[in-house]
Amino acid sequence: MKAAAFAYARATSVVNALELLAMHGDKAKVLSGGQSLMPAMNLRLLSPDILVDIGGLAELRGITVRGDVLVVGALTRHVDLLRSPEIALHARLLRDAVAHVAHPAIRNRGTIGGSLAHADPASELPACVVALDATIVVRGSAGERRIAATEFFRGIYETALLPDELLVAVEVPVAGQGSTFFFQEYARRHGDYAVVGLAARAVVAAGRFSALRLGFFAVGDRPLLAVAAGKLINATVTPALLAEAATALADELDPQEDQQATAAMRRHLAMVLLRRCVAALLARPELGMGVGK
Repeated sequence: MKAAAFAYARATSVVNALELLAMHGDKAKVLSGGQSLMPAMNLRLLSPDILVDIGGLAELRGITVRGDVLVVGALTRHVDLLRSPEIALHARLLRDAVAHVAHPAIRNRGTIGGSLAHADPASELPACVVALDATIVVRGSAGERRIAATEFFRGIYETALLPDELLVAVEVPVAGQGSTFFFQEYARRHGDYAVVGLAARAVVAAGRFSALRLGFFAVGDRPLLAVAAGKLINATVTPALLAEAATALADELDPQEDQQATAAMRRHLAMVLLRRCVAALLARPELGMGVGK
């Protein structure tokens, strides 16, 4: 199939892009890397009247550290996240996750802002920003807003962005002492959509979690920050406690059944990932034994 007819405007600045969005409202779609938008248009899942191309706006690219915050421009490409020393040092979870995003041709053009704004519940980066307690920076005709990542995703392909707003940056707290990360997903082939995945950030001290954020994806209509993680914080993690947390996690999940997996299979795999994550982060491999492959 081919996309329905549409108009095209190439923004010359963020201000110009916002003017175009204000003019056309919800009839417009923003084009950044286009790696999710164009396939959706070709399948007629989306039929905007006009595309506002922001791909040439250098002011929305780049990775910088400002105090205790890592600022990632919305047009920063996946491949830039892979190569950035700042990302490797302060937010390694993003680097680890991006290695699982599709294939090199997609990673060379896809952008972090485009991925977050697209809000695919099976996508890696939305779960990462939730796990990292990131803030999404958006700009519109009424000014700039900062939205917690946990509040940004509203449903399948739905976010808190208003029609006249543009996602301009992501702010991530820099990793502190004792911070550690975990990322793993199940997919039929590397680069395919995830069947279930987990992005996690933890702070470990004296063999315990003083902080733990578990961002599951492909288990509902948006990334899930698991409440069950609270059972493992400031506690000595035993097999019994981990089993209790896994049962609580299963109750939180609302996975869908599709051609890739049943809801029961997704719940099982999420529980496996929880156990593997805890075992890896605490460097206690016995906690992950007997949980399947």
